[in-house]
Amino acid sequence: MVDTPGLVEKIAQGGERIRRVQQALGLVIVGQDETIHHLLAALLAGGHVLLVGVPGLAKTLLVRTLAAALGWRFRRVQFTPDLMPSDILGSEVLHTDPATGGRTFKFAPGPVFANLLLADEINRTPPKTQSALLEAMQERTVTAGGATHELPSPFMVVATQNPIEQEGTYPLPEAQLDRFLFSLLVPYPSAGEEERIAARTSGPETPPPPPVADVAGMVAIAREVPSPPNVASWAVALVRATRPEDPTAPPRVKEFLRWGAGPRASQHLLLAAKAEALLAGRFAPTRDDVRRVLKPVLRHRIVLRFNAVSEGIRADEVLDAVLEKAPRA
Repeated sequence: MVDTPGLVEKIAQGGERIRRVQQALGLVIVGQDETIHHLLAALLAGGHVLLVGVPGLAKTLLVRTLAAALGWRFRRVQFTPDLMPSDILGSEVLHTDPATGGRTFKFAPGPVFANLLLADEINRTPPKTQSALLEAMQERTVTAGGATHELPSPFMVVATQNPIEQEGTYPLPEAQLDRFLFSLLVPYPSAGEEERIAARTSGPETPPPPPVADVAGMVAIAREVPSPPNVASWAVALVRATRPEDPTAPPRVKEFLRWGAGPRASQHLLLAAKAEALLAGRFAPTRDDVRRVLKPVLRHRIVLRFNAVSEGIRADEVLDAVLEKAPRA
């Protein structure tokens, strides 16, 4: 039972706004319903999202359209091999006062100072530059020249990533992957959707949707929602079952994983389940909510052994075994 003062009314008012954002995205984006659903869940949870897919699947258009529908300040950074951390975060610039001639260093903010940052093709730049976003994603701050600068609120990072097997890509550091709430696999459109895409994009350009008012108050609202103890304990049990050394790990985990998900995964799994419940119009998560978000939350937090990679075993297949064999707390 929700007992936070005003939470029920806040969610009831925001539900209509979230649906309007979803409708606005549908005016521009063809298909990708599940991806849109999880982006809105991440919004409610106050988390960041990694979109994985080949070029040409409208990942950039989707994020740009989301920013327009939210009325947020949007910045896009194209990650390339020569990109430097200061190109994202900003840097100290020597400033001359025209009146006195005095010189001082002032911080010039980089594109990370936005409400929605699109880190496009994040794995096409070396790990040194990729990890420049760590502090921003976790602390919502940037440190430069010994000073700490607050990022705008709300703040959300959506990164796109090409499949790691493609030439010219670098794996993301595990510490940074762990900061993403979801890793979403963006699929190819169906034949019917692709026909609609071709027809729509070969005609007059679709204008961006008008912003939906007062959505910022819904950001991270999932944190205010209580969760039943049995749901929380089951979410933790699922995460622990991804660790090969844990006695509850199923055989496929012990065989195919080098290591499993850490404690932040338990936090994010429960938080994502709360957001899933809110999108469904409910005020408390269930085990079904945990089950629906398990793969997007955990697939980027587990590391496969060489034998799994050589046999073509995917992270999602191992997570299926976790769902089948994990203890029912």
